[in-house]
Amino acid sequence: MNIIVKNFTRKYGTQRAVDNISFDVKPGEILGLLGPNGAGKTTTMRALVSYLAPSGGSVKVGGVSVLDFPEDVKKHIGYLPENNPLYEDMGVLDYLYFVARLQAIPSSQIKSRILEMVDTCGLEGEKHKKISELSKGYRQRVGLAQALIHDPKVLILDEPTTGLDPNQIVEIRTLIRKIGKEKTVILSSHILAEVEATCDRIIIINKGRIVADGTPKQLRKQATGREVLRLTIEDGDRDDIYQALKNLPQVEDVDLKHQHSFELHCLPGTSVRRQVFELCCNNGWTLTELTPVETKLEDIFRELTLN
Repeated sequence: MNIIVKNFTRKYGTQRAVDNISFDVKPGEILGLLGPNGAGKTTTMRALVSYLAPSGGSVKVGGVSVLDFPEDVKKHIGYLPENNPLYEDMGVLDYLYFVARLQAIPSSQIKSRILEMVDTCGLEGEKHKKISELSKGYRQRVGLAQALIHDPKVLILDEPTTGLDPNQIVEIRTLIRKIGKEKTVILSSHILAEVEATCDRIIIINKGRIVADGTPKQLRKQATGREVLRLTIEDGDRDDIYQALKNLPQVEDVDLKHQHSFELHCLPGTSVRRQVFELCCNNGWTLTELTPVETKLEDIFRELTLN
């Protein structure tokens, strides 16, 4: 099921929490909303699940407006909010039964749906416990199970791995990717590694506006028009090599990494690989490494959200 957000704006008084953003999500796509705290991620997700009404623009899920037909939209959406509000005094199975009834699942199907969620979300060993007895990782799994129990076509996850340890994070990521093969998934995070490891596409939001949209590879390509090369050059004096590299007209800066390792930052739109090779040949230096350095997502994030 597709999602189309067009010129969406949400105001709180005079403050624009989200300012005229537009994007779409295709069926079977995992989209990550990435941004610093307060960027507008949660506000956007709450609008998608009909919790907040747009101050302007439109939000449609499967062609249906969340403003005009909120109850119809909610039937097709599973939502896991950041604080994962569970009834801790209930047992896992009792809670899932309760949610299944709320979602109007036919009585004849409730047992099979619960068993399927227990299997899908890896709750078999914990299903007879009270929710209060579960670790944070297993509580997140219960949260995912309640979001999925009515078999929604769209899954909205707000900061799904907050507070989890590294092993739990990997488990939840794997689960989300498995779910994403069959559903449209949107998840928000301010954790770069989480979004990059889980999502097919990333939208970076800052101060309520979209500042980047694309795959991690596309974002790196868009963010840097400058070639960065890692070099290792031997059989020569380090200072002589450093100065010769710095004197190349296409080179903006040279960083000395180790005894014979350098990092070259080229001027926008230029490449210096051929010149480096010729320089080494002319001086009798041995070039043992020439590797393009890929721009890190962390650098892109900082560049787009610090101003």
